[in-house]
Amino acid sequence: MARIAVPAGEGGDAVQVWSLRPEMGRAVNRLVDAAYNKSILPVRVREAARMRIAQLNDCPVCLSFRAESVKEQGVTEDFHRHVADHDVEGRYNAQESLAIEYAERFALDHLGIDDAFFARLAQCFTDAEILDLTICLAAFLGLGRMLRSLGIDETSLLDV
Repeated sequence: MARIAVPAGEGGDAVQVWSLRPEMGRAVNRLVDAAYNKSILPVRVREAARMRIAQLNDCPVCLSFRAESVKEQGVTEDFHRHVADHDVEGRYNAQESLAIEYAERFALDHLGIDDAFFARLAQCFTDAEILDLTICLAAFLGLGRMLRSLGIDETSLLDV
């Protein structure tokens, strides 16, 4: 149950919370739109990173959310289920596995991310893709923690 009074409405608490601060809600919506609809990353790469952040945040909304646009790209429940054990050979490609590792490090030990790790990223991603992934991680981490902290645990939102 939400820790603040969220007005009822379409999309559930995770959507309606922004009616309390519509100016900020518009900015957040633009960030989410950018992460989902303007990203240059392959959908599976972005979704692997998103799911790992959701797991680390223990965000019920993020853990259960499956964008229709992502499912249409062939991302399955099996893909989501095994993100935490991304190092199992053959389950995820090099970009997906690195994106998951980056998500973990970004969420748990951002100060420990060193030049050697960025050299590994640069073997699989362009600089623009690394920036894109980093922005997506920031959005997923921050918004997931916001939802979890406020006790917002449901949404009927189907796509972004």
